[in-house]
Amino acid sequence: MTATKPNPWLLAARLRTLPASIAPVLIGTALAVRAGSFSLWPFLATLAAAVLLQIGANYSNDVFDFLKGADKGRVGPTRVTQSGLATPRQMLIATSIVFGLATLIGIYLVIVGGWVILATGLLAILFAVAYTAGPFPLAYNGLGDVFAFLFFGIVAVNGTFWIQAHQFTGFSLLASLPTALLVMNIIIVNNLRDIDTDRAANKRTLAVRIGDRNTRLEYTISLVLAFLVPMAMAVVYSAWPLVLPILVAPVAYKLAQDMWRTPRSPALNPILGRTAQFNLWFAILFAAGLVLSR
Repeated sequence: MTATKPNPWLLAARLRTLPASIAPVLIGTALAVRAGSFSLWPFLATLAAAVLLQIGANYSNDVFDFLKGADKGRVGPTRVTQSGLATPRQMLIATSIVFGLATLIGIYLVIVGGWVILATGLLAILFAVAYTAGPFPLAYNGLGDVFAFLFFGIVAVNGTFWIQAHQFTGFSLLASLPTALLVMNIIIVNNLRDIDTDRAANKRTLAVRIGDRNTRLEYTISLVLAFLVPMAMAVVYSAWPLVLPILVAPVAYKLAQDMWRTPRSPALNPILGRTAQFNLWFAILFAAGLVLSR
C-alpha cells in the first residue's frame, strides 16, 4: 500500500501551534465584552488575520531556517523545505500569499481600528519575517522569546481589544500578560529541543545562551507567573471569576514535570503541542472569568 504523501502546506503551517494566535484574540475579545463593546465581524476578522500572520511566520521560518542551514540534523517536526516537499521558491511564494491575505483582512481592520491597527499590522508582518530573515534575525540573536511575548501576547490582546473597544487600559495590559507568558513557553520548548543543532548553526537562541537547566527553569517560571497574574488581578479588582484558570493548574503541574524529566530529543515534540493546547484552555477559562467579572 502506497503511503499518503503529506500535505506540505499543512505541515509548514504547524497546526499544533496555532492556539498561540487564537488565545490572545479570545482574551482581547473577552475584554471587549467586559467593556460592553463586543463586535462580531471585527472579532472574526481579527481571528482570521491573527491565524494567517502566524501561518505566514511559520512558512517564513521554514524557508529561511533552511537557507541559513539551521535545519541540518533536525530533531523537531518535519520542515517542508528541508525535506524537499517544497522548494525555497515555492515556500517564499506561499509566504507572500499568506501575508497578502492577512493584509487584505487588515485593510478592513484598519478601517475599523484606525492608524493604531495599521502600525500594529505592519510591525507584526515585519517582525514575523525578521524572526528568521534579514540582517538581524530575531531568533538567531536570542530575541525569539521577546518577540513571542510582545506580539503574540501584549500586542495581540490589546490590539484585539482596541479594534472593538477603541481603548487601552491598565487592566487590559495586565490581562495580556498570562497568554504572553504561555505563548513564550511554546518558543522555549522548541528552542530547548534544538539547542545542539542551533548551536552548530550559530543560531544563538536564548536557550543556547542560558543553557538546558535555565531554559527549563524559564518555562516553569512562566507557568507560575501565568497563574499569579489573574490571582493578583482578582484581588486588586475584586473580580474573583478571574481565578478560573486555576482549574487547569494540575495540567500545568504535569507539563512542568514532563518538561524537567524529558531529555533534549524528539520526545519534547509532544510537550510542545501540549504547551500550545494548554495556552488555549487557559485562555478560554481566563476569557470566561473576564466576562463573568463584568
